Amino acid sequence: MILWQILRFAVGGLAANKVRSALTMLGVLIGVASVILLLAVGNGSSAAVKESITSLGTNALTVTSGSSLGGARSASTTKKLTVADAKAVATEADPHAVRSVAPVVTTSGTVLYGDIAYSPGSIVGTYPAYFETANQRIDHGEYFTQDDVLGSRKVAVLGATTAKQLFADADPVGKSITVGGTPLTVVGVLKAKGGTGFTDPDDVLIAPLPTVQNAFTGFGSVNQILVQAASADSTAAAQSEITRILLGTHAITDPTKADFRISSQASLLSARESTTKTFTVLLGAVAAISLLVGGIGITNIMLVTVTERTREIGIRKALGAPRGVILGQFLTEATLLSVVGAGLGVLAGMAGSHFRIVGIEPVVIPESVFGAFGIAVAIGLFFGSYPANRAASLRPIDALRHE
Repeated sequence: MILWQILRFAVGGLAANKVRSALTMLGVLIGVASVILLLAVGNGSSAAVKESITSLGTNALTVTSGSSLGGARSASTTKKLTVADAKAVATEADPHAVRSVAPVVTTSGTVLYGDIAYSPGSIVGTYPAYFETANQRIDHGEYFTQDDVLGSRKVAVLGATTAKQLFADADPVGKSITVGGTPLTVVGVLKAKGGTGFTDPDDVLIAPLPTVQNAFTGFGSVNQILVQAASADSTAAAQSEITRILLGTHAITDPTKADFRISSQASLLSARESTTKTFTVLLGAVAAISLLVGGIGITNIMLVTVTERTREIGIRKALGAPRGVILGQFLTEATLLSVVGAGLGVLAGMAGSHFRIVGIEPVVIPESVFGAFGIAVAIGLFFGSYPANRAASLRPIDALRHE
């Protein structure tokens, strides 16, 4: 029997049980679509994290409190970072290595404007150097200045999301808002960076450091010190300068007992990429289980089909149909189920990737599309081979006696 006849018989066999065939293909469809979508979400999350980190620039360094050795010094002896530390780095570091320094305190609170109350993702107190170091560009209005910091002036710059929530489409510049009982005048609005997964870098209010300290945190430690190296090539030199100066201000003679950590964007990017790759692999493994379940469904349906068509198989064998024809027909049916289901799964996965999922923009991996389709077809062949072989192995006399 030629190939097109085998294919015609296979299509006829599947069409005879439309609902059962459709449900079997649905299992394969869900498996393929899950693999494509979950890998796309993992890849999108990785791309978002990478974009978020690199947006700070390759020459940005972040200094935070804590031992780089994971607790070599106890919490009681660890000295917190202060504004004095930041000033020491700014004044004592080699200007060929360090361009700017910005101490940063971060807190939370509710912002009031008229009858609108909104809590931004973070309230940041810092110096003007923060904007360049953190790659925060102004959209309209202006940044606050060093004079605003020295005078503890009550001014603020809003992120795009915060401005939208408080003022809708109105221009916030020049308007007065209240934060923690302190009135602040909006002097500028930042350009939107766009969300990166579960966080929104545009949901922020930035004010002069003394203003935030006076209203919220007090004049104690700072959360971190953001340092901009003179260039990407001078990052290592800037890190050495920061280490030398802070060891002196913290009265530490042994560098291995440093109570601060210095993170570069390269090290953060490497760590985050490693984490997101593991996350993507786990998502892919979970989705692959759906494909396996779909394959088991094919086996189950094909076994039922063989049982129902036992007399048909006996008649065809009695009329001279060779073993290969019977085997080929049922293998073709199983393969058709997986091919059609996988094709529809690819379409569903590609369509789903156009929507944001848990705040993440999925990025489809081409290899996952071809891989999921190929694996689904292979699973159909593998799981369909046992029922097909069982059908081909039936003796004509036994098949004809079957009720």
